[in-house]
Amino acid sequence: MEKSQAEDYLTSLLNKTLRVTTTDTRMFLGQFKCTDSDRNIILSQTFEYRLPAPPKQIAGGEEKVTMDMTSRYMGLVVVPGEYVERIEVEEFESQMKGKMGVAMAGEKGEEEV
Repeated sequence: MEKSQAEDYLTSLLNKTLRVTTTDTRMFLGQFKCTDSDRNIILSQTFEYRLPAPPKQIAGGEEKVTMDMTSRYMGLVVVPGEYVERIEVEEFESQMKGKMGVAMAGEKGEEEV
């Protein structure tokens, strides 16, 4: 990907909701504000999600235990690039349909109105 394409792609992500997973299994969900050459990511209105501690084994029983992630509101967050494991764009179905319509119209050589 060329530099100009990369810049355009990053610009298109501004103010979109990103889900950033770190090497210590935390997940941050917030609005993408900026990044830098060290791949640090700044998110606003961010929630942090953590996996709970593993449950203690009950002697003699093998019960299924459901673990929910715990969360807390963090606000403005800098996620260091060296700890970023995965980045996902949070999109709703309605946003996906809009892109599909534009892509399909573009394939036919038409503009969607």
